[in-house]
Amino acid sequence: MQANNEDRNFLHPRTLVITGLVLAAAAIRLAPHPMNFAPIGALALFGAAYFSSKRQALIVPLLSLIIGDAITGFHPLIPFVYASFLVSVAIGFWLRRKRSARRIGVATLVGAMQFFLVTNFAVWVTSIGSYPKTAAGLIECYIAGIPLFWNTLAGDAFYATLLFGGMALAERKFPALRESLAFSKAKLDFSEQA
Repeated sequence: MQANNEDRNFLHPRTLVITGLVLAAAAIRLAPHPMNFAPIGALALFGAAYFSSKRQALIVPLLSLIIGDAITGFHPLIPFVYASFLVSVAIGFWLRRKRSARRIGVATLVGAMQFFLVTNFAVWVTSIGSYPKTAAGLIECYIAGIPLFWNTLAGDAFYATLLFGGMALAERKFPALRESLAFSKAKLDFSEQA
């Protein structure tokens, strides 16, 4: 019953804290930072893993991303960045069943890798870079993007640690923020059927 209340009531304390963490991380994107060292991937993973409603898990982080881009400026790769963001949300749904340091680490690595693959392909295919439209040109584009991959991975790992760790600490300190037993049991029952 409580999980249903969380889905319907955006003002539930747990939902407010999760939303606050997402918005705070999104706001950090507006501060100067090294290229690709941003909380985008971590936002997608965290929102998907923690919001009890899949709709909220998708909409709140995505809206925070869009608002940030409206402030910083849209660019030609935005459709690819948003597509990659949605892939990271799907990866984050995998964390709903069990959030452990190992699983969060794996999700963070996979999320950063798919972002690298998608966005570098976008640079190559959209002619933003001066790479020839050949297999060699695509490989050259990926090689040139390796330094940005490390920034993406470092940023995702840093912000995932802050978001997931911050929420774990908040849940420990304030029991009212913990998932309801009914929601946890429903997740367990679903995973046993799958």
